[in-house]
Amino acid sequence: MSPSLIYDFDKDNSTANWRVVDDGVMGGLSQGRLTVNKDGHGEFTGTVSLENNGGFSSLRYRFKTIEASEEQSIVLSIKGDGKKYQFRVKDDINQYHSYVYDFQTNGEWQTVNIPLAKMYPSFRGRKLNIPNFNQSQLEEIAILIGNKKAESFELMIDKVELK
Repeated sequence: MSPSLIYDFDKDNSTANWRVVDDGVMGGLSQGRLTVNKDGHGEFTGTVSLENNGGFSSLRYRFKTIEASEEQSIVLSIKGDGKKYQFRVKDDINQYHSYVYDFQTNGEWQTVNIPLAKMYPSFRGRKLNIPNFNQSQLEEIAILIGNKKAESFELMIDKVELK
């Protein structure tokens, strides 16, 4: 399969299909936000709070179905803050679980290669006893921070590709 651009942040691109989902859905007080900076990079920033059983902030993007296979990888062009994040995919937006891959940022621009076959199934922070990603499509991607501590975060995103 040829490489597919999932999303390229740019000052002129709409972020309407991106949404922030924080732990407020469970009563938590974490707050994330997405902006596009003057250089055209997405900035996912905010604070994670452990108050009221909180502890995460996520950024989600739904799109028209893209064909994918477990032999492919997601490639992120990002600049993080030295913290650990999770990248998540769903093959069907109606499915309750996501496939997850943890990655560490280093404070510099970096390319993170995420083999789909290494993404494990998870629901509400618990690993499920079903196979790793072995699907034929993608319908949603997400980036989540939830390191079991109160902290601020800043992650710049240039683009997300399927290769």
